[in-house]
Amino acid sequence: MEPHLPTRRELLRIGGSSLLGLSLAQLLRLRATAAVPASALGAPGYGSGRLAPGWGKAKSVILVFLQGGPSHLDLWDPKDDVPDDVRSVFRTIPSKVPGMDLTELMPRLAQVTDRLTLIRSMSYTPVGLFNHTAAHYQMLTGYTADKVSPSGQLEPPSPKDFPNLGCNIVKLRPLEQAMLPFVMMPRPLQESNVIGKAGNAGFLGRAFDPYTLYPSGDDLDMAKMDRIKADDLALRPELTVDRLRRRARLRDLVNGAMPEMDAAVKDFELDSYTDQALDLVLSGKARAAFDLEQESAATRDRYGRNTFGQSCLLARRFVEAGTRFVQVNWPKVANSDRHSFDCHVGLPKRMKEDAAPLLDPGLATLIEDLDDRGLLDETLVVAVGEFGRSPRKGLSTSGNDNDAEGRDHWPYCFTAVVAGAGVKRGHLHGESDATASAPLRDPVHPTDLLATIYHAVGIKADTMVFNHLNQPRELVKGEPVLELFQG
Repeated sequence: MEPHLPTRRELLRIGGSSLLGLSLAQLLRLRATAAVPASALGAPGYGSGRLAPGWGKAKSVILVFLQGGPSHLDLWDPKDDVPDDVRSVFRTIPSKVPGMDLTELMPRLAQVTDRLTLIRSMSYTPVGLFNHTAAHYQMLTGYTADKVSPSGQLEPPSPKDFPNLGCNIVKLRPLEQAMLPFVMMPRPLQESNVIGKAGNAGFLGRAFDPYTLYPSGDDLDMAKMDRIKADDLALRPELTVDRLRRRARLRDLVNGAMPEMDAAVKDFELDSYTDQALDLVLSGKARAAFDLEQESAATRDRYGRNTFGQSCLLARRFVEAGTRFVQVNWPKVANSDRHSFDCHVGLPKRMKEDAAPLLDPGLATLIEDLDDRGLLDETLVVAVGEFGRSPRKGLSTSGNDNDAEGRDHWPYCFTAVVAGAGVKRGHLHGESDATASAPLRDPVHPTDLLATIYHAVGIKADTMVFNHLNQPRELVKGEPVLELFQG
């Protein structure tokens, strides 16, 4: 029988609440199990021996990370019977599902609400995170970042960081085919001069970093996805497939003749990484996923001829080709202007003219297209920002100046969109209070959302990984929200 990854509860039984009770041999044995695929784990039970709803339904995950903090009141949790300084300037429209009203900014998404769930009770209660990067870090790793200054700036990415959830997933659920396991696009996570925090593998090591697809051009360049290249996955003209394979055989012969060197580097899994890279180069499947020209003009138009829309289309192409995890970051620096969701000033114009025309067709078409192609049943789609916006307009909650229509950062209540992989269709989970200030029922902490994503791909949330100090840390201290899934 294959070994299984130790859970938090099992470690506590073995050695108390710290490593003091573990011998070196036991520690090494536990660490050796850390790369066992999650398929070797026992799935959590539910009822009379049945699997828990949603367990392992997702072969792939697309995380649409709306960095900047979109206003839930102005998109997908409108409130009409509220004071003027709370009510959105955008009118409420009905969606395809009664009770799942959106604002007029989301007409396309309103037509696919029968294929998704809205979580209107996302909340950092009891401790809110009011700056972008700190909230990015917790939303994407499940842990609170160190050294958060009053201005919200953090240390740059570090090898000591907790891994992005996608890195954990591709480590524990490695691909069995030649394909990029984790792709992140179209730009890095960013708040001011802090770039990429929570976007890499941290203490897991560079081997589990995402493949970053960041084409040149600034955030207002909406044609940048047309310039993407997969040159690093292509053979140089002077190299043939046979020549590469001969090189691989030569490498094997050299390694076989040098057992001392082989033993010295075996922990680095050089052969494994080289073989994976070679397979990617020789596989046309990976390169073909980059080629948007294979899509019809009508399909590209439906997604939107802009950075976000074409990134969503690429996300569908990657999961279709076998990628395990795709993260589409909102294509604007979190704390900036224009289509950034950080609308302290100019919200009516920016949301209507800049942000919504990108978000609505891109996200709606992604869900619709995956479903129509039969991919949504085994692809989990999650769209969420790091927090919402303040219910009261003009109120300063994070030290920023806001105009009369602006909304500041608000971590205590916001909305997430989830779809696919057994998630209920046409469903509302949770409810916000009268002014969308706090959850009225069924609050979902970001750590619970992460636990739910892990659950959907067949990984227990309390599975242990080892940090840079060889200390066991659970993936996330949260519980999967089983009510999101069909029973």
